[in-house]
Amino acid sequence: MEKIKIGIPRGLLYYKYGDLWENFFHELGFEIVTSPETNKSILSKGQSLAIDESCLSMKIYLGHVAYLIDKVDYILIPRICSLYKKEKMCTNFQALYDIVNNIFNIKIINYNIDVEKGVTEKKAFMKMGKSLGKKRKQIKNAYYRATRIAKRKKEHRLIKQERLLKESSNLKILLVSHSYNMYDYLIGKVISKLLNELEVDVIYADIFDGKKIHKKYQEISKKVYWTYSKELLGSIIHYYDFIDGIILLSVFPCGPDSLTNEMCIRKINNKPIINIIIDELTGEAGLQTRIESFVDIIKQRKEKEAVINNEENN
Repeated sequence: MEKIKIGIPRGLLYYKYGDLWENFFHELGFEIVTSPETNKSILSKGQSLAIDESCLSMKIYLGHVAYLIDKVDYILIPRICSLYKKEKMCTNFQALYDIVNNIFNIKIINYNIDVEKGVTEKKAFMKMGKSLGKKRKQIKNAYYRATRIAKRKKEHRLIKQERLLKESSNLKILLVSHSYNMYDYLIGKVISKLLNELEVDVIYADIFDGKKIHKKYQEISKKVYWTYSKELLGSIIHYYDFIDGIILLSVFPCGPDSLTNEMCIRKINNKPIINIIIDELTGEAGLQTRIESFVDIIKQRKEKEAVINNEENN
């Protein structure tokens, strides 16, 4: 008997929860099919399916869903309304199931997290497992094992980044963006590649110790209530003294990012900062020019600081 195939779109929340999802379904005995890195074909398909007002990340996500349709039995489409009390997620994450369900004629595996209403991640996964015909003990064991694996991988990434901060003498630029933008092949990976070619170390704002950044976002704004935006703002404050510059990366037309990025630009005065907004028409040549200019500005600033420090010491 063939295993049931569950498709996972490589977009949006995949870059935050992909390890958890893949290991959870693997432990339950399902076959997992993950869509490939974003390419122009996937983007084009997503553009044809989305409304014009959709952000680039949503268009890409819909392209990944379309890629999986004829390759799997079910497609995972999560809905996350709130992860903590008095906080909210972007409306795209709250409406994701409804958007996909209204565009495609597919079988969807869904879970809903809404801590404001008492629905935790564990409860959501237990309910999802039951809908797939699995027993409670099996689901519970699969969830705990998957969370442990995902946690270890997250800790490994954090250790690797902290080691880079301590041991590398290269320029260090903090890339501030949501995981689904930073690690997407057509969005953030382009910028990381350009920075690496300039011998700049990229520090990722989504890699952090949650205990260390807790409430640090308040140094920039106390009124932000989007969970992922709070995390990124807290990460900026946490890494501030260890970096040489900041790149704010967002996609058009993201409402939460447009607000939080403006807050950062107004609050951060002593560190070079640039705001880059990507849409489907953005070309790599233009990005390269902006990135190179930004890096040159940082280098010139550091050279001036070195001269001033040398004169003061003499």
